[in-house]
Amino acid sequence: MSEIKKIEFNPATFEAMAEEVLREAKRKGASEAEVGIAFNKGFSVSAREGEVETVEYNQDKIVEIKVYFGKKSGSASISDLRDEAIKAAVEAACHIAKFTSEDPAAGLADKSELAYQFPHLDLSFPWSVTVEQAIELAIQCEREALAIDQRIISAEEASISTIEAWNLYANSNGFSGAFPYTRHDMSCVLVAKEDDEMQRDFSYTVASDPSLLKSVSLIAKEAAERTVRRLGARRLPTMKTPVIYMAEEARGLMGHFTAAISGGSLYRKASFLLEHLDKQIFPAFMHIQEQPYLSRALGSAPFDNDGVATRDNVFIEDGILKNYLLGVYSARKLGMKTTGNAGGAHNLIIRPGNKNLSELLKTMQKGLLITEMMGNGVNIVTGDYSRGVGGFWVENGEIQYPVHEITVAGKLQEMYKNIVEIGNDVDIRGNIRTGSILIEEMMVAGE
Repeated sequence: MSEIKKIEFNPATFEAMAEEVLREAKRKGASEAEVGIAFNKGFSVSAREGEVETVEYNQDKIVEIKVYFGKKSGSASISDLRDEAIKAAVEAACHIAKFTSEDPAAGLADKSELAYQFPHLDLSFPWSVTVEQAIELAIQCEREALAIDQRIISAEEASISTIEAWNLYANSNGFSGAFPYTRHDMSCVLVAKEDDEMQRDFSYTVASDPSLLKSVSLIAKEAAERTVRRLGARRLPTMKTPVIYMAEEARGLMGHFTAAISGGSLYRKASFLLEHLDKQIFPAFMHIQEQPYLSRALGSAPFDNDGVATRDNVFIEDGILKNYLLGVYSARKLGMKTTGNAGGAHNLIIRPGNKNLSELLKTMQKGLLITEMMGNGVNIVTGDYSRGVGGFWVENGEIQYPVHEITVAGKLQEMYKNIVEIGNDVDIRGNIRTGSILIEEMMVAGE
Protein backbone atom coordinates (compact mmCIF):
# COMPACT_ATOMS: atom_id res chain seq x y z
CA MET A 1 0.00 0.00 0.00
CA SER A 2 2.75 2.47 0.94
CA GLU A 3 4.56 1.69 -2.33
CA ILE A 4 1.51 2.73 -4.35
CA LYS A 5 1.32 6.07 -2.57
CA LYS A 6 4.95 6.89 -3.38
CA ILE A 7 4.11 7.10 -7.10
CA GLU A 8 3.19 10.68 -7.88
CA PHE A 9 1.25 11.86 -10.90
CA ASN A 10 2.68 14.90 -12.64
CA PRO A 11 0.56 16.41 -15.44
CA ALA A 12 3.54 18.41 -16.75
CA THR A 13 5.38 15.15 -17.51
CA PHE A 14 2.55 13.88 -19.69
CA GLU A 15 2.07 17.25 -21.40
CA ALA A 16 5.76 17.25 -22.32
CA MET A 17 5.40 13.66 -23.53
CA ALA A 18 2.53 14.65 -25.83
CA GLU A 19 4.59 17.52 -27.28
CA GLU A 20 7.47 15.14 -27.94
CA VAL A 21 5.17 12.66 -29.74
CA LEU A 22 3.98 15.44 -32.07
CA ARG A 23 7.54 16.63 -32.72
CA GLU A 24 8.74 13.08 -33.41
CA ALA A 25 5.87 12.51 -35.86
CA LYS A 26 6.80 15.68 -37.70
CA ARG A 27 10.46 14.59 -37.84
CA LYS A 28 9.30 11.32 -39.41
CA GLY A 29 7.51 13.24 -42.15
CA ALA A 30 3.89 13.08 -40.93
CA SER A 31 1.72 15.91 -42.23
CA GLU A 32 -0.51 15.74 -39.14
CA ALA A 33 -0.51 13.89 -35.83
CA GLU A 34 -2.56 13.51 -32.67
CA VAL A 35 -1.99 11.93 -29.30
CA GLY A 36 -4.23 10.93 -26.41
CA ILE A 37 -2.89 10.10 -22.94
CA ALA A 38 -5.06 8.53 -20.23
CA PHE A 39 -3.87 7.98 -16.68
CA ASN A 40 -5.77 6.57 -13.74
CA LYS A 41 -5.00 5.24 -10.30
CA GLY A 42 -7.08 3.82 -7.50
CA PHE A 43 -8.10 0.70 -5.67
CA SER A 44 -11.04 -1.58 -5.04
CA VAL A 45 -11.81 -3.87 -2.11
CA SER A 46 -14.46 -6.50 -1.51
CA ALA A 47 -15.58 -8.35 1.60
CA ARG A 48 -17.36 -11.65 2.15
CA GLU A 49 -18.33 -13.51 5.31
CA GLY A 50 -16.90 -10.75 7.48
CA GLU A 51 -13.43 -10.96 5.94
CA VAL A 52 -11.62 -9.06 3.23
CA GLU A 53 -11.92 -11.03 -0.01
CA THR A 54 -9.94 -8.94 -2.50
CA VAL A 55 -7.80 -5.82 -2.52
CA GLU A 56 -6.78 -4.61 -5.96
CA TYR A 57 -4.66 -1.59 -6.78
CA ASN A 58 -4.62 -0.17 -10.26
CA GLN A 59 -2.45 2.40 -11.93
CA ASP A 60 -2.88 2.45 -15.68
CA LYS A 61 -1.31 4.62 -18.33
CA ILE A 62 -1.95 4.47 -22.05
CA VAL A 63 -0.66 6.60 -24.91
CA GLU A 64 -2.54 6.46 -28.20
CA ILE A 65 -0.79 7.91 -31.23
CA LYS A 66 -2.17 8.56 -34.70
CA VAL A 67 -0.24 10.02 -37.62
CA TYR A 68 -1.34 11.16 -41.08
CA PHE A 69 0.58 11.27 -44.32
CA GLY A 70 -1.92 13.21 -46.38
CA LYS A 71 -5.03 11.04 -46.33
CA LYS A 72 -3.20 7.92 -45.17
CA SER A 73 -3.13 7.18 -41.45
CA GLY A 74 -1.49 4.82 -39.00
CA SER A 75 -1.87 4.37 -35.26
CA ALA A 76 -0.17 2.75 -32.28
CA SER A 77 -0.85 2.54 -28.55
CA ILE A 78 1.54 1.80 -25.70
CA SER A 79 1.64 1.72 -21.92
CA ASP A 80 5.47 1.78 -21.75
CA LEU A 81 6.35 5.45 -21.24
CA ARG A 82 10.10 5.29 -21.73
CA ASP A 83 11.47 7.66 -24.40
CA GLU A 84 12.69 4.83 -26.61
CA ALA A 85 9.30 3.07 -26.44
CA ILE A 86 7.45 6.24 -27.43
CA LYS A 87 9.79 6.87 -30.36
CA ALA A 88 9.36 3.27 -31.50
CA ALA A 89 5.57 3.64 -31.33
CA VAL A 90 5.63 6.82 -33.44
CA GLU A 91 7.87 5.08 -35.97
CA ALA A 92 5.51 2.08 -36.06
CA ALA A 93 2.49 4.33 -36.67
CA CYS A 94 4.33 6.12 -39.48
CA HIS A 95 5.34 2.79 -41.01
CA ILE A 96 1.73 1.54 -40.93
CA ALA A 97 0.45 4.75 -42.53
CA LYS A 98 2.65 4.29 -45.59
CA PHE A 99 0.93 0.98 -46.37
CA THR A 100 -2.71 2.03 -45.82
CA SER A 101 -5.12 3.22 -48.50
CA GLU A 102 -6.06 6.86 -48.75
CA ASP A 103 -9.26 7.79 -46.92
CA PRO A 104 -10.86 11.12 -47.91
CA ALA A 105 -12.40 11.45 -44.43
CA ALA A 106 -9.07 11.04 -42.59
CA GLY A 107 -7.45 13.92 -40.74
CA LEU A 108 -7.67 16.21 -37.75
CA ALA A 109 -10.57 18.46 -36.91
CA ASP A 110 -10.46 21.86 -38.59
CA LYS A 111 -8.88 24.55 -36.44
CA SER A 112 -12.20 26.39 -36.34
CA GLU A 113 -13.77 23.40 -34.56
CA LEU A 114 -11.12 22.84 -31.88
CA ALA A 115 -11.79 23.83 -28.26
CA TYR A 116 -8.78 26.13 -27.79
CA GLN A 117 -10.75 27.86 -25.02
CA PHE A 118 -12.54 25.15 -23.06
CA PRO A 119 -14.27 25.44 -19.68
CA HIS A 120 -12.72 23.95 -16.56
CA LEU A 121 -15.33 21.69 -15.01
CA ASP A 122 -15.77 20.46 -11.44
CA LEU A 123 -15.25 16.75 -12.07
CA SER A 124 -12.40 15.76 -9.75
CA PHE A 125 -13.10 15.01 -6.07
CA PRO A 126 -10.52 12.57 -4.66
CA TRP A 127 -11.78 10.38 -1.81
CA SER A 128 -9.56 10.40 1.26
CA VAL A 129 -10.67 6.89 2.25
CA THR A 130 -7.81 4.48 3.00
CA VAL A 131 -7.78 0.82 2.00
CA GLU A 132 -8.30 -0.18 5.65
CA GLN A 133 -11.28 2.17 5.95
CA ALA A 134 -12.76 0.87 2.69
CA ILE A 135 -12.46 -2.71 3.94
CA GLU A 136 -14.28 -1.75 7.15
CA LEU A 137 -17.04 -0.08 5.13
CA ALA A 138 -17.47 -3.18 2.95
CA ILE A 139 -17.60 -5.46 6.00
CA GLN A 140 -20.08 -3.11 7.68
CA CYS A 141 -22.27 -3.12 4.58
CA GLU A 142 -22.37 -6.93 4.51
CA ARG A 143 -22.99 -7.18 8.26
CA GLU A 144 -25.88 -4.71 8.23
CA ALA A 145 -27.48 -6.30 5.17
CA LEU A 146 -27.41 -9.79 6.70
CA ALA A 147 -29.02 -8.49 9.90
CA ILE A 148 -32.03 -6.93 8.15
CA ASP A 149 -33.92 -10.13 7.32
CA GLN A 150 -33.29 -13.74 8.32
CA ARG A 151 -34.05 -14.82 4.76
CA ILE A 152 -30.85 -13.09 3.59
CA ILE A 153 -28.46 -16.03 3.78
CA SER A 154 -25.29 -14.59 2.26
CA ALA A 155 -23.65 -11.68 0.54
CA GLU A 156 -22.07 -12.56 -2.79
CA GLU A 157 -20.00 -9.42 -2.46
CA ALA A 158 -19.83 -6.04 -0.77
CA SER A 159 -17.37 -3.79 -2.57
CA ILE A 160 -15.89 -0.29 -2.54
CA SER A 161 -13.78 1.29 -5.29
CA THR A 162 -12.26 4.66 -5.99
CA ILE A 163 -10.42 6.01 -9.01
CA GLU A 164 -8.68 9.27 -9.93
CA ALA A 165 -8.19 9.80 -13.65
CA TRP A 166 -6.79 12.33 -16.08
CA ASN A 167 -7.26 12.65 -19.84
CA LEU A 168 -5.13 14.60 -22.30
CA TYR A 169 -5.58 15.16 -26.03
CA ALA A 170 -3.20 17.14 -28.25
CA ASN A 171 -2.69 17.49 -31.99
CA SER A 172 -0.47 19.21 -34.53
CA ASN A 173 -3.05 21.95 -35.13
CA GLY A 174 -1.88 23.50 -31.89
CA PHE A 175 -4.53 22.08 -29.60
CA SER A 176 -3.66 20.65 -26.20
CA GLY A 177 -6.22 20.05 -23.50
CA ALA A 178 -6.48 17.96 -20.35
CA PHE A 179 -8.96 17.45 -17.53
CA PRO A 180 -9.10 15.33 -14.35
CA TYR A 181 -12.08 13.39 -13.06
CA THR A 182 -12.91 10.94 -10.29
CA ARG A 183 -15.33 8.04 -9.84
CA HIS A 184 -16.23 6.27 -6.61
CA ASP A 185 -18.70 3.48 -6.03
CA MET A 186 -20.07 1.08 -3.46
CA SER A 187 -22.22 -2.00 -4.07
CA CYS A 188 -23.77 -4.91 -2.22
CA VAL A 189 -24.99 -8.17 -3.83
CA LEU A 190 -27.13 -10.47 -1.69
CA VAL A 191 -28.75 -13.91 -1.81
CA ALA A 192 -32.07 -14.65 -0.07
CA LYS A 193 -33.65 -18.08 0.52
CA GLU A 194 -37.15 -19.20 1.43
CA ASP A 195 -38.02 -22.90 1.40
CA ASP A 196 -36.24 -24.24 -1.70
CA GLU A 197 -36.19 -20.95 -3.58
CA MET A 198 -33.16 -18.68 -3.79
CA GLN A 199 -33.06 -15.18 -5.28
CA ARG A 200 -30.33 -12.62 -5.84
CA ASP A 201 -30.41 -8.83 -6.09
CA PHE A 202 -28.24 -5.82 -5.30
CA SER A 203 -27.96 -2.10 -4.74
CA TYR A 204 -25.20 0.33 -5.60
CA THR A 205 -24.19 3.98 -5.47
CA VAL A 206 -21.73 5.80 -7.73
CA ALA A 207 -20.60 9.42 -7.91
CA SER A 208 -17.69 11.64 -8.88
CA ASP A 209 -17.90 13.34 -5.49
CA PRO A 210 -17.74 10.95 -2.49
CA SER A 211 -20.02 13.28 -0.51
CA LEU A 212 -22.80 12.36 -2.96
CA LEU A 213 -22.55 8.61 -2.33
CA LYS A 214 -25.40 6.98 -0.45
CA SER A 215 -24.48 5.74 3.02
CA VAL A 216 -23.35 2.18 3.72
CA SER A 217 -26.48 1.60 5.81
CA LEU A 218 -28.79 2.75 3.03
CA ILE A 219 -27.10 0.53 0.42
CA ALA A 220 -27.34 -2.45 2.79
CA LYS A 221 -31.03 -1.72 3.42
CA GLU A 222 -31.87 -1.25 -0.27
CA ALA A 223 -30.00 -4.42 -1.28
CA ALA A 224 -31.76 -6.48 1.42
CA GLU A 225 -35.23 -5.15 0.60
CA ARG A 226 -34.77 -5.68 -3.12
CA THR A 227 -33.49 -9.23 -2.65
CA VAL A 228 -36.27 -10.31 -0.28
CA ARG A 229 -38.89 -8.83 -2.61
CA ARG A 230 -37.70 -11.23 -5.32
CA LEU A 231 -38.78 -14.27 -3.29
CA GLY A 232 -41.90 -16.02 -4.53
CA ALA A 233 -41.22 -15.08 -8.17
CA ARG A 234 -43.52 -16.64 -10.77
CA ARG A 235 -43.59 -16.94 -14.54
CA LEU A 236 -46.22 -15.14 -16.58
CA PRO A 237 -48.30 -16.56 -19.41
CA THR A 238 -47.37 -15.31 -22.88
CA MET A 239 -49.31 -12.12 -23.63
CA LYS A 240 -49.26 -8.55 -24.84
CA THR A 241 -49.24 -6.06 -21.99
CA PRO A 242 -48.15 -2.54 -20.97
CA VAL A 243 -44.60 -2.38 -19.61
CA ILE A 244 -42.72 0.01 -17.33
CA TYR A 245 -38.92 0.06 -17.44
CA MET A 246 -37.73 1.14 -14.00
CA ALA A 247 -35.35 4.12 -14.32
CA GLU A 248 -32.10 2.16 -13.94
CA GLU A 249 -33.19 -0.23 -16.72
CA ALA A 250 -34.72 2.54 -18.85
CA ARG A 251 -31.18 3.89 -19.21
CA GLY A 252 -30.26 0.85 -21.30
CA LEU A 253 -33.37 1.25 -23.45
CA MET A 254 -32.30 4.81 -24.32
CA GLY A 255 -28.74 3.62 -24.88
CA HIS A 256 -29.98 1.74 -27.96
CA PHE A 257 -31.19 5.08 -29.31
CA THR A 258 -27.76 6.66 -28.94
CA ALA A 259 -26.17 3.64 -30.65
CA ALA A 260 -28.60 4.01 -33.55
CA ILE A 261 -27.83 7.74 -34.09
CA SER A 262 -24.05 7.33 -33.68
CA GLY A 263 -21.99 8.22 -36.73
CA GLY A 264 -20.20 4.88 -36.88
CA SER A 265 -23.48 2.97 -37.18
CA LEU A 266 -24.83 5.43 -39.73
CA TYR A 267 -21.98 5.59 -42.24
CA ARG A 268 -21.74 1.80 -42.12
CA LYS A 269 -25.50 1.71 -42.84
CA ALA A 270 -25.95 -0.39 -39.71
CA SER A 271 -28.75 1.53 -37.99
CA PHE A 272 -32.54 1.34 -38.01
CA LEU A 273 -32.51 5.17 -37.83
CA LEU A 274 -30.54 5.66 -41.03
CA GLU A 275 -31.89 8.68 -42.98
CA HIS A 276 -34.30 9.57 -40.17
CA LEU A 277 -33.26 13.19 -39.57
CA ASP A 278 -36.30 15.45 -39.13
CA LYS A 279 -38.57 12.43 -38.78
CA GLN A 280 -40.82 11.54 -35.85
CA ILE A 281 -39.10 8.92 -33.66
CA PHE A 282 -40.81 9.47 -30.28
CA PRO A 283 -44.13 10.97 -29.14
CA ALA A 284 -44.33 14.76 -29.37
CA PHE A 285 -43.74 15.26 -25.62
CA MET A 286 -40.26 13.71 -25.81
CA HIS A 287 -37.17 15.93 -25.58
CA ILE A 288 -33.61 14.55 -25.46
CA GLN A 289 -30.43 16.60 -25.26
CA GLU A 290 -26.96 16.40 -23.81
CA GLN A 291 -25.50 18.72 -21.18
CA PRO A 292 -21.73 18.16 -21.16
CA TYR A 293 -20.81 20.82 -18.60
CA LEU A 294 -22.79 19.60 -15.58
CA SER A 295 -20.73 19.86 -12.39
CA ARG A 296 -19.98 16.52 -10.67
CA ALA A 297 -21.73 14.55 -13.44
CA LEU A 298 -20.26 11.24 -14.60
CA GLY A 299 -20.62 12.04 -18.32
CA SER A 300 -19.26 15.60 -18.38
CA ALA A 301 -16.34 16.62 -20.60
CA PRO A 302 -15.11 20.00 -21.92
CA PHE A 303 -14.08 18.56 -25.31
CA ASP A 304 -14.51 15.31 -27.20
CA ASN A 305 -11.96 12.74 -28.40
CA ASP A 306 -11.15 14.95 -31.42
CA GLY A 307 -10.47 18.04 -29.29
CA VAL A 308 -13.74 19.57 -30.50
CA ALA A 309 -15.76 21.62 -28.01
CA THR A 310 -18.69 19.73 -26.52
CA ARG A 311 -22.06 21.49 -26.57
CA ASP A 312 -25.69 21.25 -25.50
CA ASN A 313 -26.85 19.29 -28.55
CA VAL A 314 -30.59 18.67 -28.88
CA PHE A 315 -31.19 15.24 -30.42
CA ILE A 316 -34.95 14.92 -30.02
CA GLU A 317 -37.30 17.91 -30.04
CA ASP A 318 -41.07 17.39 -30.03
CA GLY A 319 -40.31 13.72 -30.69
CA ILE A 320 -38.43 14.55 -33.92
CA LEU A 321 -34.79 13.55 -34.57
CA LYS A 322 -32.81 16.79 -34.94
CA ASN A 323 -29.17 15.67 -34.81
CA TYR A 324 -26.95 12.65 -35.12
CA LEU A 325 -24.07 11.87 -32.70
CA LEU A 326 -21.02 12.69 -34.83
CA GLY A 327 -17.28 12.98 -34.46
CA VAL A 328 -15.06 14.51 -37.14
CA TYR A 329 -14.48 11.28 -39.08
CA SER A 330 -18.08 10.04 -39.13
CA ALA A 331 -19.33 13.53 -40.01
CA ARG A 332 -17.05 13.66 -43.04
CA LYS A 333 -18.15 10.18 -44.10
CA LEU A 334 -21.75 11.41 -44.01
CA GLY A 335 -21.04 14.79 -45.60
CA MET A 336 -22.01 16.59 -42.38
CA LYS A 337 -20.41 18.59 -39.54
CA THR A 338 -19.15 17.16 -36.24
CA THR A 339 -21.47 17.58 -33.26
CA GLY A 340 -18.59 17.26 -30.75
CA ASN A 341 -19.46 13.64 -30.01
CA ALA A 342 -16.33 11.69 -30.87
CA GLY A 343 -16.43 9.10 -28.09
CA GLY A 344 -20.21 9.38 -27.54
CA ALA A 345 -22.76 11.58 -25.79
CA HIS A 346 -22.04 13.57 -22.63
CA ASN A 347 -24.84 13.48 -20.03
CA LEU A 348 -27.79 12.56 -22.21
CA ILE A 349 -30.88 14.03 -20.54
CA ILE A 350 -34.33 12.59 -21.25
CA ARG A 351 -36.78 15.26 -20.10
CA PRO A 352 -38.82 13.80 -17.20
CA GLY A 353 -42.58 13.98 -16.77
CA ASN A 354 -44.49 14.84 -13.60
CA LYS A 355 -45.17 11.40 -12.09
CA ASN A 356 -43.11 9.28 -9.73
CA LEU A 357 -42.91 5.51 -10.13
CA SER A 358 -45.94 4.71 -7.97
CA GLU A 359 -48.01 7.21 -9.98
CA LEU A 360 -46.81 5.61 -13.22
CA LEU A 361 -47.95 2.24 -11.88
CA LYS A 362 -51.41 3.71 -11.29
CA THR A 363 -51.42 5.09 -14.83
CA MET A 364 -50.50 1.65 -16.20
CA GLN A 365 -53.07 -0.09 -13.95
CA LYS A 366 -52.16 -3.57 -15.19
CA GLY A 367 -48.88 -4.76 -16.68
CA LEU A 368 -45.22 -5.58 -16.14
CA LEU A 369 -42.69 -3.54 -14.12
CA ILE A 370 -39.16 -4.43 -15.32
CA THR A 371 -36.43 -4.14 -12.68
CA GLU A 372 -33.82 -6.51 -14.10
CA MET A 373 -32.58 -7.40 -17.58
CA MET A 374 -30.53 -10.30 -18.92
CA GLY A 375 -28.92 -11.08 -22.26
CA ASN A 376 -28.32 -8.77 -25.19
CA GLY A 377 -30.83 -9.61 -27.90
CA VAL A 378 -30.87 -6.20 -29.57
CA ASN A 379 -30.18 -5.64 -33.28
CA ILE A 380 -29.39 -1.98 -33.98
CA VAL A 381 -29.51 -2.63 -37.75
CA THR A 382 -33.14 -3.79 -37.77
CA GLY A 383 -34.43 -2.56 -34.40
CA ASP A 384 -35.37 -6.11 -33.35
CA TYR A 385 -35.48 -6.29 -29.55
CA SER A 386 -35.67 -9.32 -27.24
CA ARG A 387 -34.41 -9.39 -23.66
CA GLY A 388 -34.77 -11.69 -20.68
CA VAL A 389 -36.27 -9.76 -17.77
CA GLY A 390 -37.33 -9.97 -14.14
CA GLY A 391 -39.60 -7.66 -12.21
CA PHE A 392 -43.12 -7.46 -10.83
CA TRP A 393 -46.66 -8.02 -12.05
CA VAL A 394 -48.95 -5.04 -11.45
CA GLU A 395 -52.75 -4.95 -11.13
CA ASN A 396 -55.01 -2.08 -10.04
CA GLY A 397 -51.90 0.13 -10.07
CA GLU A 398 -50.24 -1.92 -7.30
CA ILE A 399 -47.42 -4.46 -7.33
CA GLN A 400 -48.88 -7.96 -6.85
CA TYR A 401 -45.94 -10.40 -6.99
CA PRO A 402 -42.42 -10.82 -8.43
CA VAL A 403 -41.91 -12.46 -11.84
CA HIS A 404 -38.91 -14.10 -13.50
CA GLU A 405 -37.85 -16.30 -16.43
CA ILE A 406 -39.74 -14.22 -19.00
CA THR A 407 -38.78 -12.36 -22.16
CA VAL A 408 -40.00 -9.06 -23.57
CA ALA A 409 -39.83 -8.50 -27.32
CA GLY A 410 -40.66 -5.86 -29.90
CA LYS A 411 -39.20 -3.44 -32.42
CA LEU A 412 -37.36 -0.42 -31.04
CA GLN A 413 -39.07 1.74 -33.67
CA GLU A 414 -42.49 0.82 -32.28
CA MET A 415 -41.38 0.80 -28.65
CA TYR A 416 -40.12 4.38 -28.92
CA LYS A 417 -43.30 5.58 -30.67
CA ASN A 418 -45.44 3.86 -28.05
CA ILE A 419 -43.87 5.53 -25.00
CA VAL A 420 -46.75 6.84 -22.90
CA GLU A 421 -44.88 8.72 -20.14
CA ILE A 422 -41.47 9.34 -18.60
CA GLY A 423 -41.29 9.33 -14.80
CA ASN A 424 -39.67 12.03 -12.67
CA ASP A 425 -37.66 9.39 -10.72
CA VAL A 426 -34.51 10.25 -12.69
CA ASP A 427 -31.51 7.95 -12.16
CA ILE A 428 -28.29 10.02 -12.35
CA ARG A 429 -25.87 7.10 -11.80
CA GLY A 430 -24.56 7.17 -15.36
CA ASN A 431 -24.13 9.05 -18.62
CA ILE A 432 -27.83 8.69 -19.55
CA ARG A 433 -30.27 10.37 -17.17
CA THR A 434 -33.86 9.20 -17.41
CA GLY A 435 -36.84 8.39 -15.26
CA SER A 436 -38.90 5.21 -15.53
CA ILE A 437 -40.49 4.68 -18.96
CA LEU A 438 -44.05 3.45 -19.56
CA ILE A 439 -44.62 1.74 -22.93
CA GLU A 440 -48.16 1.16 -24.16
CA GLU A 441 -47.74 -2.50 -25.12
CA MET A 442 -45.08 -5.18 -25.63
CA MET A 443 -45.02 -8.90 -26.20
CA VAL A 444 -44.15 -10.86 -23.06
CA ALA A 445 -43.13 -14.49 -23.58
CA GLY A 446 -43.50 -16.73 -20.53
CA GLU A 447 -45.23 -20.04 -19.98
